[in-house]
Amino acid sequence: MQGLVTVFGGSGFVGSQVVRQLAKAGHRVRVAVRQPNLAYKMRMLGDVGQIEVVQANVRNVASVTRALEGAEACVNLVGLLYESGRQKFQAVHVMGAKTIAECAKTAGVSRFVQISAIGADANSEAKYARTKAEGEEAVRAVYPGAVIVRPSVVFGPEDNFFNKFGQMAAMSPALPLVGGETRFQPVFVGDVAAVIAQAASSPAAEGVTYELGGPGVYTMREILQLILTETGRDRLLLPIPWFAASLLGKVGDVMAGILPIAPPITSDQVEMLKSDNVADRGLPGLAEAGVVPTSIEAIVPSYLYRYRKGGQYAPTPAGAF
Repeated sequence: MQGLVTVFGGSGFVGSQVVRQLAKAGHRVRVAVRQPNLAYKMRMLGDVGQIEVVQANVRNVASVTRALEGAEACVNLVGLLYESGRQKFQAVHVMGAKTIAECAKTAGVSRFVQISAIGADANSEAKYARTKAEGEEAVRAVYPGAVIVRPSVVFGPEDNFFNKFGQMAAMSPALPLVGGETRFQPVFVGDVAAVIAQAASSPAAEGVTYELGGPGVYTMREILQLILTETGRDRLLLPIPWFAASLLGKVGDVMAGILPIAPPITSDQVEMLKSDNVADRGLPGLAEAGVVPTSIEAIVPSYLYRYRKGGQYAPTPAGAF
């Protein structure tokens, strides 16, 4: 086997695919997570003894240091979609990334891969985008040759995007349409994982910033319509003006602070929806990394069927793939 790669946040939706790709490439992998008892299945993504799971919290320097012992490369996938309790954007996206980078440098780790997001901007009104950019800067201050990977909306069987709206379509007579003309470039989780795994061991990727988007660009309206077609649901798309969306976002902020479940939308997510989420053609993408992009039409229908009336036994709706 090749050298050891420590993956922080490796038990999540994207992280599990990254770990799988690294193991497939022959690396030993150490998955650093806050609750290792919930990540026991990670060991089954590789050969016996190839993958280990350890406890680490990015707010605890000692635990981060232990997770990096003997590692040749480090991948930081730790991130938040919304704030709740002690989990704040500044603490995780910026201070957490800075702590991991500094501990990795002290441990002699030679390669560092930081997962950011398309739209990362230090001047953004959205805290998510602003702290993602600040996290990039914090890592590059320690590792000038760090690889930055910025994916668009990531899709796959366990995603929280198409599944979320598919579930809403199954239960609600209408789907709220916030930012109907905002454009997205959804990218397949397997493609993102392939780029990250490659970047962890490729000298050619040193210092590169990738923006990863799939082969198609869609408006939010088009995405919701595709979901309705695939699920066979006849639902009203209800446009929500920005001022009303902001009020809904504030309600979501309160829910995030008191409930253990993800809110429908937060005020920060409303702010993010005001800007397109499309890859910058001036930066390297999937093609430059040697990965053939996978379309949403090739993957999404394979898991949206569960939201049809009758599930897997339902006939294919007219117009569906």
